[in-house]
Amino acid sequence: MTQSSPAQTVRPHESSPDLSQPGAADQLEAVLHEDRILILDFGSQVTQLIARRVRESGVYCEIWPFTASVEKIRAFGPRGIILSGSPASVHDANAPALPEGLFELGLPVLGICYGQQAMCQLLGGKVETHEHREFGRAYVDVAEPCALFHGVWHVGAREQVWMSHGDRVTALPPGFRAVAHSEGAPYAIIADEARKLYGVQFHPEVVHTPHGAALLRNFTHGVAGCKGNWTMASFRDLEMARIREQVCEGRVICGLSGGVDSSVAAKLIHDAIGDQLTCIFVDPGILRAGEAEEVVRTFRDEFNIRLVHRDASDLFLNALAGVTDPEVKRKTIGRLFIEVFEEEAAKLGGAQFLAQGTLYPDVIESVSFSGGPSVTIKSHHNVGGLPERMNMQLVEPLRELFKDEVRALGREIGVPERIVSRHPFPGPGLAIRIPGDITREKLDLLRKVDSIYLEEIRKAGLYDEIWQAFAVLLPVRTVGVMGDGRTYDQACALRAVTSTDGMTAEVYPFSFDFLNRVAGRIVNEVRGINRVTYDITSKPPGTIEWE
Repeated sequence: MTQSSPAQTVRPHESSPDLSQPGAADQLEAVLHEDRILILDFGSQVTQLIARRVRESGVYCEIWPFTASVEKIRAFGPRGIILSGSPASVHDANAPALPEGLFELGLPVLGICYGQQAMCQLLGGKVETHEHREFGRAYVDVAEPCALFHGVWHVGAREQVWMSHGDRVTALPPGFRAVAHSEGAPYAIIADEARKLYGVQFHPEVVHTPHGAALLRNFTHGVAGCKGNWTMASFRDLEMARIREQVCEGRVICGLSGGVDSSVAAKLIHDAIGDQLTCIFVDPGILRAGEAEEVVRTFRDEFNIRLVHRDASDLFLNALAGVTDPEVKRKTIGRLFIEVFEEEAAKLGGAQFLAQGTLYPDVIESVSFSGGPSVTIKSHHNVGGLPERMNMQLVEPLRELFKDEVRALGREIGVPERIVSRHPFPGPGLAIRIPGDITREKLDLLRKVDSIYLEEIRKAGLYDEIWQAFAVLLPVRTVGVMGDGRTYDQACALRAVTSTDGMTAEVYPFSFDFLNRVAGRIVNEVRGINRVTYDITSKPPGTIEWE
């Protein structure tokens, strides 16, 4: 769930450059990135949410580590800078520090939580650890007018926010004034409007601050002067021009999984270069019911994209026979994907480019608590290692986008809603939803259970409220009674969670009537299942998947 809907789709102006002409990408990028915000990351777990809120307001932004130099920041040319929160304290020996000379750039700056504290400490204020800490829902009292409040908050109002801090500002730097306070933070919101410097002790980026997105928009649009040119229609035109300029007359192959990312990437590339693209779809035999047929029908028949369909189910299932360790399962599946993909690519011959559905979170250089970089590495859906092994250049048209933006782009280019709104599906497929060894019989059982579960979710109109829903075939047998007879069959677990990014997740609160209806259908319609359970574990401490 997000605080606000993505920016409305805006069709490009009639004077947009001809996408087939040299230099079109540079012209489009100049317009699309004319207004941009830089987010400096101090290690917060929700830094990406800041970027998503900014993007949703139609402003392009990037996340950089706090170690970025002022020279690099100046060259980037942002309209404003946002300083993220952090798990660190400004009093720690190795506390993340603001780039030297940051405030000499004369740019608008918004500090969030740790960002506020680091800004105040550097500019001559005081930050202390206090006994009265604030974690979770809190309320701020708006004391004075401020540019951040325009059209949102009014003097005298009490507004809900989300706090997460032990330290707090206890003395303001010269030039600042307090414009709002809370029970545990006398300087909950501060402003030096002459220099366009602002700080908030709470987290406006999370959904628990109801007006947080509007406050951020007031900073990006009202204070920093951004116009909001970042739209999926404009991005589509830019990326198609980039693809054409990169590929020219070359050939591209794309590993197609049928998921949102690879599907949108394939459709966008095909829109740009047509039959220069060939997709390779490897069916490992561990997909949900009917998924392989749907991929072939959609991409070969509906989109008219050149598609190689390799049914490798025997190869995968033979290799997985007797394998029970989850990590060995993942490595086996990943290795086989690469081997089969290489075989099929070699048969095509002569492709110079490999397309991948890499997203922005995969390429962000985030910063850990200790100040060192940490890089996210995706599993086999990005066909890891293939570019080096196959001596191919990468085409990654989605690498600037978050997941919700990929869905918006998919709708923009005509990818069917059944694909665009699809729940995340793990690369190892059903193999990690069958703890223990994998057999065809177990896969058939799980597919039937999973189909009934998802069918009932859709019939109840709940699919789009849920981040991910699936069934797990448990490695236990239980005693049951059916038709006055004793059974000794398999048990299954159902799982459904809500989330904004998959990093944390809460169980979806189905009604008892819904669960009772689903369980009744499963035990009546799936021979071999006699017990149904519902997993109510959040993440953390659990993970979303079982393996």
